Amino acid sequence: MKVLSSVKFICIGIFFNCIKHINLYLKAQPLIAMNVEFEIILPDEGSSFRLLHTKTRAEKYPWQYHYHPEYEIVCVLKGGGTRHVGNHFSNYDNGDLVFMGPNLPHAGFGLNAHGIHEEIVVQIKEDVIKESILPRPEMQVINTLLEKSRYGICFKDPLKEKVSKRLNRLLQLSPFDKFIELISVLHLMATSQEFELLNPTSALSTLTKKNNARLQNILTYVEQHYNEETDIKKAASIANLSIPSFCNYFKKIMSCTYTDFINQYRIQRACALLQQEKTVAEICFDCGFNNVAYFNKVFKSITLKTPTQYKKENKITW
Repeated sequence: MKVLSSVKFICIGIFFNCIKHINLYLKAQPLIAMNVEFEIILPDEGSSFRLLHTKTRAEKYPWQYHYHPEYEIVCVLKGGGTRHVGNHFSNYDNGDLVFMGPNLPHAGFGLNAHGIHEEIVVQIKEDVIKESILPRPEMQVINTLLEKSRYGICFKDPLKEKVSKRLNRLLQLSPFDKFIELISVLHLMATSQEFELLNPTSALSTLTKKNNARLQNILTYVEQHYNEETDIKKAASIANLSIPSFCNYFKKIMSCTYTDFINQYRIQRACALLQQEKTVAEICFDCGFNNVAYFNKVFKSITLKTPTQYKKENKITW
């Protein structure tokens, strides 16, 4: 998602009390950034939610890891990329449709995409849904959808295709008709069985909200040192925890070990580098692995493809 502005975690509470005292800032991000940025979202003029239609060259845009208190629907109209929702990493290759609950961290869906990336995004505040939609008895089915959204929901065809068409239509409507159509889209998703929960073992949105400052420090350290030898002792010291406490804390928050997360991040980096004119061996060492055979094994366990297969299937053509 395009991030209009971000704010340090320490300022989040202040923002909700008095926005004029927030120190807003914009900063350049690398292609795959792991800082958990807070995104400020304002509804469109004359509307109770925000509707975005983005069409951009994926390689030129920073698809940073971020979160916000709004519900969000992301519909990628075509092409492939990487889903990074909570602690879930996976690739899509024929468009995508994901619904995320408040405060669930995620990267932009143009991550690891190439060429033109086009998506439609709806962002709606929790109080709009709770006050305007949920109190109506006809909308009770949507409440279950909202509960599931805390884990991130990925919808499959044929629902994905149906919703894509509805969201495309949404772009042409008046504010009133957009709101009615949005309710229809939510109802379609709520009554569908064609979905997958992306983080089924943990509601990372709740955990992240409670642990954002510490988690930000850890993920920033990962971003800056992922290509070095894994140093759990250093990561634990950054979190002000003993090594055993850090290991327990990290696994509780991310539902995986620190070492596994480092490997996931390295492979995410490798996926981007494989679209460049570099050998598999060069990328292996650039991403912090010191053994090509082990790199191949980890890469396949995460992407279900070998690096060579991935490189061939995702070769950029101009």
